[in-house]
Amino acid sequence: QVQLAESGGGSVQAGGSLRLSCTASGSSSGAYYMGWFLQAPGKEREGVAGIDNGGSTIYADSVKGRFTISQDNAKNTLYLQMTSLKPGDTAVYYCARGYGVYSGSWLLDRVIYPYWGQGTQVTVSS
Repeated sequence: QVQLAESGGGSVQAGGSLRLSCTASGSSSGAYYMGWFLQAPGKEREGVAGIDNGGSTIYADSVKGRFTISQDNAKNTLYLQMTSLKPGDTAVYYCARGYGVYSGSWLLDRVIYPYWGQGTQVTVSS
């Protein structure tokens, strides 16, 4: 069982930046993939960025060129660097992990992720 804990959320003005972190703990083994998702009030959770076990990444069109997903395997930590933030980015952000060899657009589909963090709030004001 793996536990995920996000941090780094907060309030920022439009055009600003934030870096989210997601630290994994607990017992786990095998190839894994990870993703970042957001959920705005009254809306479904949607994929923002994903990274497969080979390090390939994918982004939702809405964040391409603004957000960067990365990971530090030594620290068991996943990051989401967010720049040029917009009010529409306001949401609770979740990290997620799954085991196996999913890649490409699958990484933005929440159904392949069995493990989730508790979420961190990001609020962007105009």
